[in-house]
Amino acid sequence: MNDTQSLYPRLIGARIADAMADTPVVLLAGPRQAGKTTLVRGLLRALGYPGRVKSPSYPLVELYVLSRLNFYHFDFYRFADPGEWETSGFADCFQPDTVCLIEWPERVGGLLPAPDLALTFTYADDVSLSGRNLALAAHTEAGKRCLTAMTSTGTGPP
Repeated sequence: MNDTQSLYPRLIGARIADAMADTPVVLLAGPRQAGKTTLVRGLLRALGYPGRVKSPSYPLVELYVLSRLNFYHFDFYRFADPGEWETSGFADCFQPDTVCLIEWPERVGGLLPAPDLALTFTYADDVSLSGRNLALAAHTEAGKRCLTAMTSTGTGPP
């Protein structure tokens, strides 16, 4: 992924950060290398996180502490069975003072808490993997407020 390709997810992440006041569960779906982790990086940077933001593909989760709020960045790509969710202990991370950003949510089946926002990346051209599309869907009132805030402030998706 070159800098031009990664700019789009970073900008969207920053726009979500500006509008996500009470949006604690965000699902990030899409193929590998579509920009999911890059979006998280843009979101955390926009919220002032100065450290390294890396993909949690191997450790499955990365924790980022911002003020009194904990951001958990999950990546369930390596889950072979949704039952792994139940034995992982990750359900304990979903608390009132947390934001959970979840890559590969489909690997956990219907066991995750209801999302506030669901973002789905697709490639505009599946053959050359060029260009991207991003669909945003709100599933709760908090998610709807986030999308409304993004739109009303002129910071909606490009």
